[in-house]
Amino acid sequence: QVQLVESGGGLVQAGGSLRLSCAASGRTFSNYAMGWFRQAPGKEREFVAAISRSGSSTYYADSVKGRFTISRDNAKNTVYLQMNSLKPEDTAVYYCAARPGTIAVVSTYEYSYWGQGTQVTVSS
Repeated sequence: QVQLVESGGGLVQAGGSLRLSCAASGRTFSNYAMGWFRQAPGKEREFVAAISRSGSSTYYADSVKGRFTISRDNAKNTVYLQMNSLKPEDTAVYYCAARPGTIAVVSTYEYSYWGQGTQVTVSS
């Protein structure tokens, strides 16, 4: 079992930045690939970014590529999402997720553990 707790969400103006953190506990963090997803009201949960177990490989949704950066610190059992140049359409609840194994993937169905989410609101 892996417990995930997100933090760092909030209200920010368009063009601003936020850094989300996801702290993991319960199992060896470095055994898991990690992902960030988001869900806006009335929409399905969608992939944002993912990172491999070692951190050597990262993947991004086209909508955030060049603006968001995913990273991890295995010594601190934490994965981060740096979000720059935020847009109103980035408004959503952001979730981190863990997947046993090396490879980071984009499908929600591949992830076994989920955090409770943190709200990000971008005002225009």
